[in-house]
Amino acid sequence: MRRIITRGIAAVGAVALLALGTACSNEREGATGAGSTDAKGFAAGSLVGVALPSKTSENWVLAGDLFTDGLKAAGFRADVQYAGASTTVADQQSQISAMVTKGAKVIVVGATDASQLATQVAQAKQAGATVIAYDRLLTNTPDVDYYIAFDNFKVGRLQGQALLDGMKARKPKGPWTIELFSGSPDDNNSKVFFDGAMSVLKPFIDKGDIVVGSGQKDIKQTAVQGWKAENAQQRMDSLLTSTYSGTKQLDGVLSPNDTLARAILTSVKGAGKQVPVVTGQDSEAESVKSIMAGEQYSTIDKDTRKLVAETIRMVTSLQKGDKPRINDTTSYDNGSRVVPAYLLPPVIVTRQNAAAAYANDPKLSALTK
Repeated sequence: MRRIITRGIAAVGAVALLALGTACSNEREGATGAGSTDAKGFAAGSLVGVALPSKTSENWVLAGDLFTDGLKAAGFRADVQYAGASTTVADQQSQISAMVTKGAKVIVVGATDASQLATQVAQAKQAGATVIAYDRLLTNTPDVDYYIAFDNFKVGRLQGQALLDGMKARKPKGPWTIELFSGSPDDNNSKVFFDGAMSVLKPFIDKGDIVVGSGQKDIKQTAVQGWKAENAQQRMDSLLTSTYSGTKQLDGVLSPNDTLARAILTSVKGAGKQVPVVTGQDSEAESVKSIMAGEQYSTIDKDTRKLVAETIRMVTSLQKGDKPRINDTTSYDNGSRVVPAYLLPPVIVTRQNAAAAYANDPKLSALTK
């Protein structure tokens, strides 16, 4: 079964420069396969639509700024839209339809709900646009041409290994007691992160070296709707009350991202419990501070500047009539087709390697000193 997948002014400048360099070059380094759209090209200065979800994390906010400035620097007109906080799916559906009506030649979609945009991306394809799934794979539709993201299964594996390493550092021998959290069920990436982490943790769970204290191991039990901090904190509050009364120790918590990690830590500290090893993702500034303070154990660096720059590189190749460079042609089956993908490598970050990991990021680097 193939996997179904699912930083400041200086950063904007970095993407803009890379986009300009890409626009002025016919370089196609690293091409490892062909995409699914005929290489016809389109006029310079054409409209490119970017549909992003609501501003639930620092990285989505940054991505919008980077796309706006980077696409302009590369010679395109940009229409960057965010879905609203309440009716996100409906907002994004109407925004994509509007981009089609405006004549966008490429539509980049960071999906609010990967399974509910089939009608809109079909409209885009019928109008001759190329559809790029950004960060989250669009599912159950043949009308997606490319997928660009960090390797999300590897993200999960890194999180699982970090949780294990962190617990071993504190208590060399198990058993270790943990709780599992996963992302929003309407985000296709949630299952991928979870599956990646469980590929590391499950053998230890099966042997009894790791015990899930509450017994809640199924992704339906561990999911946090909407990736909302308050939902994670409520679940952690409930787990602490039901399972960790008295002196029972919680050694670790698998958290899929930084926002939820901080909510989990807030719950634990509010209950007066010892802080467990807690994972994260996204390198949010507050979590980097927490890591350096010895609270949150780890995060994953998925540099949004690089992801947006590679997406703009892909758009530029399409504009010229070239095939975009991709490096995975087999892994990402969205339920209707295998989508050609370009994957970037994620980086695990702990207190020990934070300075080196963020050396090229002025904002985050300053937090590690």
